[in-house]
Amino acid sequence: MISEAGLSFNLIQTERQNHARELVQGLSLSEWDGIVTVSGDGLLFEVLNGLLDRPDWEEAVKTPVGILPCGSGNALAGAVNQHGGFEPALGVDLLLNCSLLLCRGGSRPLDLLSVTLASGSRCFSFLSVAWGFVSDVDIQSERFRALGSARFTLGTVLGLATLHTYRGRLSYLPAAVEPASPTPAHGLPRAKSELTLVPAPAPAPPVTHSPLHRSVSDLPLPLPQPALTSPGSPEPLPILSLNGGGPELVGDWGGAGDAPLSPDPLLPSPPSSPKALLSPITEGVPEMPASSGLPPPTPDALGDIATGGPPDHLLPPLGAPLPPGWVTLEGDFVLMLAISPSHLGADLVAAPHARFDDGLVHLCWVRGGISRAALLRLFLAMERGSHFSLGCPQLGYAAARAFRLEPLTPRGVLTVDGEQVEYGPLQAQVHPGLGTLLTGPPGRPGLEP
Repeated sequence: MISEAGLSFNLIQTERQNHARELVQGLSLSEWDGIVTVSGDGLLFEVLNGLLDRPDWEEAVKTPVGILPCGSGNALAGAVNQHGGFEPALGVDLLLNCSLLLCRGGSRPLDLLSVTLASGSRCFSFLSVAWGFVSDVDIQSERFRALGSARFTLGTVLGLATLHTYRGRLSYLPAAVEPASPTPAHGLPRAKSELTLVPAPAPAPPVTHSPLHRSVSDLPLPLPQPALTSPGSPEPLPILSLNGGGPELVGDWGGAGDAPLSPDPLLPSPPSSPKALLSPITEGVPEMPASSGLPPPTPDALGDIATGGPPDHLLPPLGAPLPPGWVTLEGDFVLMLAISPSHLGADLVAAPHARFDDGLVHLCWVRGGISRAALLRLFLAMERGSHFSLGCPQLGYAAARAFRLEPLTPRGVLTVDGEQVEYGPLQAQVHPGLGTLLTGPPGRPGLEP
């Protein structure tokens, strides 16, 4: 499809973890219209953080990036698929839809989330930060990676069987602008102060391209330098009320079948569109499944130290008190999810009203006291993006510009874009329109002439 569309490209197969990050740090980006990963979400995480590691990160991060889904979760591809107007799809159907959208051209500004970890290192997320059930399932299901997307189904079943709660503190700076919704009457509460969105970067001008290359060995890379509109939501926004100091869903929705959970965590503690030339980066050797237990991640393996990127002007230092205007929730949580696009997986619509460039991070949490059956119903409804309409009292939601998460349980798992990071307090801020995503045109392509 890409060849028939007349797009020339350089196909690079990565050979190890963080290989893509190294490659994009050395690329002469003026020769390229965009970078496309043929992978799951993890490889795009490497590419974006590699661009922001460059000394010229302010220009580099404007390079349009895209994804052709060949991973397990394919969350960003699911959001691109929805933006393009296609029905939900998995596997080859999702890949073909995303390929068609890529060939048709078109891009959108992409919000990126700057995440500061307990050690002070910083990484940039395009997808999600997760703690609790979601991150437990993501990491523990690594051993089932050969099953493809079915690994998450199996991981969810096992996770429900050994469900834990985690005590923690979630603080956030509420959004000043309501996210777009097909039903404005169901909006979110406004914050006390108004914030200004950063304007989207202008598309890069056309450039001259180098010849087609097929492997890493013949790719002309310079030497590395020193540190130098979405279709509407299928469901209206949740109706929110203040309950216990923070917004919680109103209604009475209890799950029957088993007793509420108690805090008993058992997890080990981890110490513009291109017109001519694309550079697809594909994953090479599949990632090795995780061994039993959860080995501590290392900064090298995760590549989580970013030297560039904009300053986090909304965030005080991680150990400092938060400024006025923040909302804080403390208690027992089953999960906490901070998500930027609409999809948590190709078939999981966690924030149905989210857009790539809405300037928001969408915070979802489930408090302790929910039954296993009730939690299962939430995730089944999430396949249609209708989980907010169930009226589950333990489910909470807030749209924010920044947040801080402080786990008060000594053991647990934190992930950024599905990658395990060091366990401990973290904080993050949205940088609106910092990146550029190749999405193809919006709407329903099948209905157009």
